[in-house]
Amino acid sequence: MKIGLLGFGSMGKTHSWCIKNLNYFYKDLPFIAEYGGVCTSRPESAQKAASFLGIDNAVTDEDVLIFDENIDIIDICTPNIYHYETLKKAIKAGKHIYCEKPLTVTYDQAKEIEVLAEKSGVINQIVFNNRFLPSVMKAKELINEGKIGRILSFRCEYLHASASDPNKNAGWKQNKDICGAGTLFDLGSHATDIVYYLCGKIESVMGKSQIAYPVRKGMDGKDWNTNADEAFYMICQTEGGAVGTIEANKLAVGSNDDLNFAVYGEKGSIKFSLMEPNWLWFYDSEREGGNYGGERGYTKIECCGRYPEPGGIFPSFKAPIGWLRGHLHSMYSFLNCVYEKRPALPSFKDAAEVQKVLEFAQRSDNNFGLMIK
Repeated sequence: MKIGLLGFGSMGKTHSWCIKNLNYFYKDLPFIAEYGGVCTSRPESAQKAASFLGIDNAVTDEDVLIFDENIDIIDICTPNIYHYETLKKAIKAGKHIYCEKPLTVTYDQAKEIEVLAEKSGVINQIVFNNRFLPSVMKAKELINEGKIGRILSFRCEYLHASASDPNKNAGWKQNKDICGAGTLFDLGSHATDIVYYLCGKIESVMGKSQIAYPVRKGMDGKDWNTNADEAFYMICQTEGGAVGTIEANKLAVGSNDDLNFAVYGEKGSIKFSLMEPNWLWFYDSEREGGNYGGERGYTKIECCGRYPEPGGIFPSFKAPIGWLRGHLHSMYSFLNCVYEKRPALPSFKDAAEVQKVLEFAQRSDNNFGLMIK
């Protein structure tokens, strides 16, 4: 399978790392996937990316790769505002598509892309890589097996400190003109997908944005008026009646890549922290209580790298896992679906559902709360 890579920032490098390492982590792969071309906005960066990937095809016009008959898959790692037009062209060209989140910057755009992709039959996947960590997959398994019973409440937070320094220059992900929103789209899309994946479809949402530093240095180093949220807070209810909170926050001083979630049911609960990705905490309320607690309490499940075959073979299923491993399994899952000609998950339909929640949260932000006097 030949892949056309669009964009070679941090996510382009992450995706290319996955392609380069598939054969180490998955036994007897029935397919070969490799990059057939890379596109960036400038000739010098495109050439540098091609050299890094060990290929000759470096371009500055994405259409060259999208409409190249030798390219089977388009891998989209460009800023958010460019996704919509690129996706339409890639679908028209009949390419299978692997796209970084968010799918688009509006729900109407996302829904249109969902419908176009479904009609065309192209295999499509949005990159919600945290779904593909063993601990998160174990959480999904426990919920599906009814181990925690009916879900009553949840909380999910994704915390960074990247906007907490007012003297630090803003990046493109803090610029609404490039990303469509701020932290809500960047971290909030991941957190919202985790709730959607584990707890079900969200049917109502109320949101509140926060800008702590209205003026900071822009990408050019000059004073710049912050135009996108630096943190966003949501209260949600699912179709099943569960109520909970979602927080996306880049003002969390001391945080690194802190994705934390907890799901509470009638019979038990589960907890997870991305900073300790090898473990899932599971509480079973049906275990015996008694003196000194009996057998009650959270069980620490050692998920580590225990993927089902053909994964989990390298370096060992017992070895500690990291952030890249979720991206790798996401890429493997997509490519295997392309090889087997079956739908991939999470699909553009899932991406549109997440986009809808984010958009309605934005709408509610404009009419948030009652002033207390």
